[in-house]
Amino acid sequence: MKSGNNVRAASRSVKALGLSLALVMLPQAALAAALPAAAEPVAQASEKAPDKAADSVANAGNALNNSGATADASKSGTYVPMKPTEGVGMPVDGAYGLQTQFSPTGEYGRWIHNTVLIPIITIITLLVLALLVLVVVRFNRRANPVASKTSHNTVLEVVWTLAPVLILVGIAVPSIDLIAKQYKPAPAKALTVKITGNQWFWTYAYPDNGDFEVNSYMLNLPGQPVINAGIREVGSKPWDGPAHLEVDNRMVIPVGEPIRLQITGADVIHSFAVPSLWFKLDAVPGRINEKVLFVEKPGVYYGQCSELCGVKHGYMPIAVEALPRAQYNAWVLGHAGGVIDGKKAQGDQPGATEAITAPVGGAAPATTASEAVPAVETSSAPSA
Repeated sequence: MKSGNNVRAASRSVKALGLSLALVMLPQAALAAALPAAAEPVAQASEKAPDKAADSVANAGNALNNSGATADASKSGTYVPMKPTEGVGMPVDGAYGLQTQFSPTGEYGRWIHNTVLIPIITIITLLVLALLVLVVVRFNRRANPVASKTSHNTVLEVVWTLAPVLILVGIAVPSIDLIAKQYKPAPAKALTVKITGNQWFWTYAYPDNGDFEVNSYMLNLPGQPVINAGIREVGSKPWDGPAHLEVDNRMVIPVGEPIRLQITGADVIHSFAVPSLWFKLDAVPGRINEKVLFVEKPGVYYGQCSELCGVKHGYMPIAVEALPRAQYNAWVLGHAGGVIDGKKAQGDQPGATEAITAPVGGAAPATTASEAVPAVETSSAPSA
């Protein structure tokens, strides 16, 4: 009886053990069956992953290329002071005559000087010299012991009266034309630059570009007493021009445009003169003199104050830097408050920083004008 019960108990134990083993193996079989189906999309995903990685690298490369192009574009419009050309826009040792001209009125004036005035003066000088020699040879005491008693000669008197009149008329026609061209009013939309002569430096104001001002002092000379305290020495920058003519801040203007220059004096009479641009106009306190300046080619053109104005009269040179319009705009936007066509630099506009730090679509941020334009040197007024 007990043995039967033991057999039945053992049989139930074997069945329970088999059922347990079946329950354990069933999930593993199901998992094994599910693995091939799951492995196929994983393999497909792994096959596509290199393509996606390559696309990501390509996109990053495009972004870098775009940012490089932006940087190159911004560099093309940045301002770097121009290095002057030797012998252009400046005096040359041993030279005589007028400097080469780089303005329409200058070229016209130089033509009048070289083609009209010099030949006439040469002919008159030679004629007077020939007459003097003739008088000395023919009418001395030994050759002509008995002097002539002639008091007048009508033909001769008419000739030496009419000839000078005709000569003066011939000179006056182109000269008056040149004066008219020099003082022709500027166009209504011409850029205005206000120039103030001070003892002893120049101030340039740009009312059409935000009304900022730039003070211009002569650079100090190496090994010589300091002329302007706080100003660097000439030759310390690669773009410096001749000594006694180079300044810390040049008057920058766009090339190929008529510029309205309004000139006055703050203390005594000065004179703004640039020989290679055929420009000279007095700076009189309490009075504004106006004249148009037009520069034909980019470059740096030097001049000096041409009116005795005090002890440092010889230490207030003029440097005019004529730049293409894009570089001039970059120079303007490099100054605090600089404006071009009513628009400030991107860095000066409200919200410009947020727009740059949060680019749309993950594109490379564009270079701002404040980043593209190097800091423009400005000088505080040193003690006289």
